[in-house]
Amino acid sequence: MANITRFDPLNELTRVDPFGDLDSLFRGFMVRPVFQGAAAAPQMKIDVTEDDKAYTVKAEIPGVKKEDIHISVDGNLVSISAEVKRETEQKEGKKVVHSERYYGKVSRSFTLDKEVEQGAAKAKYTDGVLEAVLPKKQGTTATRITVA
Repeated sequence: MANITRFDPLNELTRVDPFGDLDSLFRGFMVRPVFQGAAAAPQMKIDVTEDDKAYTVKAEIPGVKKEDIHISVDGNLVSISAEVKRETEQKEGKKVVHSERYYGKVSRSFTLDKEVEQGAAKAKYTDGVLEAVLPKKQGTTATRITVA
């Protein structure tokens, strides 16, 4: 009698590989990954710290122009997005040997405990790190309503 098992795609995604990254193990041998030269999709890593007066958000967005970064604040909802554009071209004389283009958008949204004073918010972008100081709005406290 044959054993029949049900395929669960979500289980396959969460399965841990005990040998680590097999592509890096076989790199340099006869087995080569198909997408070896393809760039991975960019990710945005964010740190949020808080003090009595403001939130400080640090986001790692390397390789992006500051004109392509957009920050929006709506109450206590903060959204950061950036357009990533990468182009590489290799030529031998006038002949193009290899050309790659990547255009994409990366974004993150999160909520804070208190609302942000939008007029006093500041942001700067240096060395691939976006730093935004978002002052807390004064006088907004949550009210508790009793249910009758």
